[in-house]
Amino acid sequence: MNLYDYNTIKRVLAKHGFTFSKALGQNFLIDADVCPQMADSLNADENTGVIEVGPGIGVLTKELCRVAGKVVAIELDKRLFPVLDETLSACDNLEIISGDVMKIDLKKLIEEKFSDCTSVKVCANLPYYITSPVIMTLLESELPIDQIVVMVQKEAGERLCAEVGTRDAGAVTIAVHYYAESEILFGVGRESFMPSPKVDSVVIRLSLRKEKKFEVKDRKKFFTVVKCAFSQRRKTALNSISNTMGADKNKIGSVFSDLGIEANTRAEKLTMEDFIHIAERI
Repeated sequence: MNLYDYNTIKRVLAKHGFTFSKALGQNFLIDADVCPQMADSLNADENTGVIEVGPGIGVLTKELCRVAGKVVAIELDKRLFPVLDETLSACDNLEIISGDVMKIDLKKLIEEKFSDCTSVKVCANLPYYITSPVIMTLLESELPIDQIVVMVQKEAGERLCAEVGTRDAGAVTIAVHYYAESEILFGVGRESFMPSPKVDSVVIRLSLRKEKKFEVKDRKKFFTVVKCAFSQRRKTALNSISNTMGADKNKIGSVFSDLGIEANTRAEKLTMEDFIHIAERI
């Protein structure tokens, strides 16, 4: 079955009475060039396990089964199960499970499904509305995975992979940089999807750090400071932190002064080290 053929996909979906859900952000990837590239970028082999989030109609899933030893696809929409049974019937190294990736015990899943794998990776065409929550869940859970390759909205990808201390940086940039090395692999036009979204996308790769690059004494406080600093982007980092943390502005100002940070500095201009030192002193 040619899953890259528009008419074939329409026929299969119609056969099972499937209609797209805007609430679930369903835009299925059907590009014959993109899916193989995404799968190949994992550098997987027969000893690699891959978790796919939201297989859709199985176009990317089929490519993942080609390169990896085992694939577990997590699908929230139960209406797609009969579709996937038909489109992926030839994939004998695949297991599809029903559930919400934000609620599933991923550590337990990895222990049960990939015990014989030497490497576990995540690959997905993520719905735009859950991009950051899913990525942060994967990073913060400290799972035994070494790589995440995902398709995201172009603007979100640029923020996730921005250099810390630049205009494009945000709180999520700091978080990603703390846990992983990030890079944009390639762009994807809106015409690569069914139905076509209103924006273009990019494929990004996050390579999780095997060893900590940054020493953070109190991780919870560190990320609180980061979120507060970016919560009011039009204000200075000093004012934003003071306002959202309910901290005394003069005391925060003293911290900035002691660290040699100008009082009018905005959050996007602060470095990882700046954030670490601010958090330690507040």
